[in-house]
Amino acid sequence: MPPAQSHAVDEASKVPESSGLRLLAVHAHPDDESSKGAAMMAAYSAAGAEVMVATCTGGEAGSLLNPHYGDDIRLHRDLTSVRRAEMEEAGAALGIEHRWLGFVDSGLPEGDPLPELPFGTFATLPLEQTAAPLVRLIRSFRPHVIISYDEIGGYPHPDHIRSHEITVAAYQDAGDPEKYPGIGEPWEISKLYYDRAFNPDKYRALHQAFIESGEDSPYADRIAWYQRMLENDDDSSGGFRLTKHEVTTQIHVADFLENRDAALRAHRTQIDPEGHFFMAPNDLIRTTWPWEDYVLIDSRVETKLPETDLFAGLRSDERHGS
Repeated sequence: MPPAQSHAVDEASKVPESSGLRLLAVHAHPDDESSKGAAMMAAYSAAGAEVMVATCTGGEAGSLLNPHYGDDIRLHRDLTSVRRAEMEEAGAALGIEHRWLGFVDSGLPEGDPLPELPFGTFATLPLEQTAAPLVRLIRSFRPHVIISYDEIGGYPHPDHIRSHEITVAAYQDAGDPEKYPGIGEPWEISKLYYDRAFNPDKYRALHQAFIESGEDSPYADRIAWYQRMLENDDDSSGGFRLTKHEVTTQIHVADFLENRDAALRAHRTQIDPEGHFFMAPNDLIRTTWPWEDYVLIDSRVETKLPETDLFAGLRSDERHGS
């Protein structure tokens, strides 16, 4: 692997002190929060913000994905309970609060034609019904910022797409007293972001860093896949598409990559500790791409792009003490 390089962190680029600010990230399954935005959440939590993850489903349709897990009889009895314990451990590694929204994992359908999703699972229920628990949580937690996936779910899992849909619906409706009456006092969220964990520019930069070091890049296949998608712009890669959103906001997370790693490893039924999440050493990430990437979709406060802070426009000094 490439040698570690020295990296002087610009103090001004770090997440600023954030007491009194609240951030809510909406994810589909336990483990999604650790692979998408984990270091960012740890950074804001350490800076004093209240950070919460809402997990839409319990991951009931999941299976043992880590070939190094070993033999554990619990997995044959109740994988769902194991995953709940893993989520608690991951949350502790990031310093965040956590809530379950209580829906059942829809699973990832496979086959041609695709089979119908199991009756009553998250992605099969009416949008208003699935958004209601999130609206209730928003009105209780009162986040200033909410984050979830883009229209394709980051990748096209039906629960990721539904997580996107309920996040957008809740952002629009949680502050409207005419919507969802009886489930809390209305609260208007100030900013909506989409996660950009699969930013191609990040992987191109890491790929190039390996090449420049004289090492084989573990990202060569991923880069080739990105190129095919750009050239074809079709469904030739198993239904995956590249989002058209451009990154607007980069959060410096160099000091919190180990928190992310601890959260990932906490999901030991799902995450291979020798797998693709750990292909680039953290020292290389720090010198090559020390950010996590987001797209600002809507803001009800004044802000200026590009941003280095999800709470830009919400801090008292920016609002002239208001």
